[in-house]
Order: sequence, then structure tokens, then C-alpha cells
Amino acid sequence: MAVVNQYKFVGIDNNTTGSALSPLGTSIPGVNETIIIKSLLVTSASTPTVTVTNNSITAIKSAALTADVTTELLTQPLIVEGGSAFTIQSSNTGSFDVAISYLNIKKEKID
Repeated sequence: MAVVNQYKFVGIDNNTTGSALSPLGTSIPGVNETIIIKSLLVTSASTPTVTVTNNSITAIKSAALTADVTTELLTQPLIVEGGSAFTIQSSNTGSFDVAISYLNIKKEKID
């Protein structure tokens, strides 16, 4: 089995009503993957509280953000294991952007 490291970025411009975002997809990474999130940036048009869950556990619950200011939510890398659900949710209905830089550690089978 080989291990392949892939550096990736995902950005979401979200305008929906306080819904939970799954920026890495639902139940992502796959069972044979681990993701290390290095940067989690959020920008909002208002002042929401942001909640980040990792496998149904609240990993980050921030104070109200400043409107139109980009905020880094992480002070240390965040690990998301294979098969886990990772979500980000805003407490209000304003525009809410998310930018995530991460390392995807993928185990590939070699025949």
C-alpha cells in the first residue's frame, strides 16, 4: 500500500440560511484517507457565531465574528479521520464564506 500526500484547497461562497456546510463532502475523507486541516478562514457579512464539528463533536465554537473581516479559526492543525463528517455552521443567515487549506493523506492499493 502506498501513501500519497495531496495538498488541497476548497472554498465555498455560501448564501444559505444558517445551514451546516460540509466543505469536504459528506462522510469525507474516504475510509482510507486522513485530512489535516492547516487553515480554516471564514468571512461573514454579519457577526455570526461559527460552529465547527468533526465527527459530531464540536471542535470549534467561536465568539461572534466581525462583519466583513476574514478570521482564521485554527491555532493548531485539525485532523479529520476517514469516514468522519466535518461541518461548519453559521448562527445567522448572512453571507458566509469558508476557505480551507488541507493535506489529504491517501492510502492507495498497489497491485
